[in-house]
Amino acid sequence: MRYGRLLAIFLLIAGAAPALLSQNASRKVDPDEIIRKFSQKETEFYEAWRQYTYTQTASIRVRSVDGMPRRERLTIVSEIVFNDDGTREVRTLRSSGRLDSVQFTEEDKEVINNINPFALTENDLPLYNLKYEGKEMVDELDCYVFSVKPKNTRGGRMYFEGKIWVDDIDLQVVRTKGKPVPQTRDSKFPEFETIRQMIDDKYWFPVWTHADSVLEFSSGDIRVEETITYENYKKFGAEATIKYDTTSSPKE
Repeated sequence: MRYGRLLAIFLLIAGAAPALLSQNASRKVDPDEIIRKFSQKETEFYEAWRQYTYTQTASIRVRSVDGMPRRERLTIVSEIVFNDDGTREVRTLRSSGRLDSVQFTEEDKEVINNINPFALTENDLPLYNLKYEGKEMVDELDCYVFSVKPKNTRGGRMYFEGKIWVDDIDLQVVRTKGKPVPQTRDSKFPEFETIRQMIDDKYWFPVWTHADSVLEFSSGDIRVEETITYENYKKFGAEATIKYDTTSSPKE
């Protein structure tokens, strides 16, 4: 009696399976709707991120010049703080080491502070062309993948060009990979990858950026590696005392 009942249930499920698969297959991805929703989330994330303090450690290394090994390294530890008037400031706590083969410029600071933790907000969305590339897994997250390219690079500012990965459940960007543009013959930046993690059980904030590229300058090919970590996130205005550990340094 039990065997017959289980067999009937199995046959019923087996018969319904093709219809369910067909129904799921017929559900089409609407890239425009996904873009609209994740840009809203990006706007919320960016506005929240701008209200947090955190420490930022940037390690820039020159690995080789024209294939010859080098051991140049510059480490900059900064904290994001808020002044009495409410303005936000990236304040350098300490800087150690030096780079001889390349110059660390104001453009490099702009890339570290604003392009590496790239956010495609509703305000910036009209400046870019996006193309849906399909779905991929990032760690254990099923993600929509979009290529991102600026419509133009005029205006005296830096833009992002590359790909973003959007969690298909929360519709939040969890990974970005690309490069800053525009780049000139003697002003170049490596391709980077930035990973985000959930902070305060709500916002996907950047926690790690890494780049390792050979930059082709007019004077020669220089391999540059960069690692940036974002730590100690605290909501500005919280009653807790914020203490930063500035004694540690990245491992070789």
